[in-house]
Amino acid sequence: MSLLLRTAFALFAGLIMTRAFKYTVGRKGIMFPDVTAFLIAGVLVGPYALGQLGLGFRTPSELAGVGILSNIALGFIAFDIGSEFRASSLKEMGKSALFIGIFQALAATVLVDIALILLSMKLGPEILPLPAAITLGAIASATAPAATLMVVRQFKAKGPVTDLLLPIVALDDAAGLIIFAVSIGISQAMIGGAINLISVIINPVIEILCSVLLGSLMGYILTALEKLFFSNSNRLSMTIAFVMMTISLSSHEIYIGQFRIAFSSLLVCMTLGTVFCNMCEYSADIMHRSERWSAPLYAVFFVLSGARLELSVMRDFSVMLIGLVYILVRCAGKYFGASLSSTVMNCSENVKKYLGITLFPQAGVALGMVVSAQALGAEIGALIRNIILFSVLVYELVGPIMTRMALTAAGEIEQKQPEHVNRARFQKS
Repeated sequence: MSLLLRTAFALFAGLIMTRAFKYTVGRKGIMFPDVTAFLIAGVLVGPYALGQLGLGFRTPSELAGVGILSNIALGFIAFDIGSEFRASSLKEMGKSALFIGIFQALAATVLVDIALILLSMKLGPEILPLPAAITLGAIASATAPAATLMVVRQFKAKGPVTDLLLPIVALDDAAGLIIFAVSIGISQAMIGGAINLISVIINPVIEILCSVLLGSLMGYILTALEKLFFSNSNRLSMTIAFVMMTISLSSHEIYIGQFRIAFSSLLVCMTLGTVFCNMCEYSADIMHRSERWSAPLYAVFFVLSGARLELSVMRDFSVMLIGLVYILVRCAGKYFGASLSSTVMNCSENVKKYLGITLFPQAGVALGMVVSAQALGAEIGALIRNIILFSVLVYELVGPIMTRMALTAAGEIEQKQPEHVNRARFQKS
């Protein structure tokens, strides 16, 4: 089976799984997000299930072969989230989003650091080294923008919680980058090196500034070029080309001595979307058209994410124990951090009660941090990778469901009758 055929089969399996969900649990009035169905379909077509029979992806290397689709999808997800930063809405909630976004990220990091350091003292450094505990605390700050955006779109969520959620998820990338860079610098110093202010502070700041500058420049150029076209279809094609171009440019990095000039593709694409939606008069219509074009791309992204989940990590009891502590404490940090900071900013009761729950999902950004954590050495890097893979398995399957439930409880998702009930009513009429 060719790689293209395997990808097509993965998309088909994901779509069939959404129908299976609707015709089983959906008949009981339980609405699961499509992202959960896509992830489960991905597990089925991955190396641990149908891949063994040659019907899906047999090895991780085959999944790596279609990794470009995941990178493109993440770029468009970041671009879509960036388009939510319109000047009109930022005037109303900009300060609240900034404060809550940074505070809840720090709260999750601090609580996970404390919990895992205590666990390290209990289990011993040979099972959970202190540098691994500190690095895991930094990774806890990250939230998954893809799963959150997918749930918001599918259920057309609208309201104060949703309005704050998307900017806060976007801010997690910038805050998480700084927290992670500082933490991994401290961890490297603990292993045997000396604390290097350039790698701990200056390089992360350079990465964020360069990402914002590149995204702003690309957004300005895109806005200027859009005026050359009179068809919104051609404008959409130009937008798609620019997002792909931006993803490619942000993958480069340059070293000048100890200084590293690099970019965060997520932050660059978010900035591109922000500049574009605030400068281009055609942006509203183009973004509406982009949602239709990108829907199958997002579906493939989540199916491939499910296929990449390493079920083998569940064989290691110590990994599952550390992972369980990581999951529970991170959720507590996100929830209470969001609740406390929203109270300080005088947000509504629904925001205080439900915003933190919507920040539970974790995937892409965290996995990117895992790759950087390999600099701590093979053994520590492998431990961090296995713990995060286990947590991602739980977060990605349960997180979207909890996000939907929280937004529903906040009154920002309309309760709909199951599909078979609506069809029956239509037939009677």
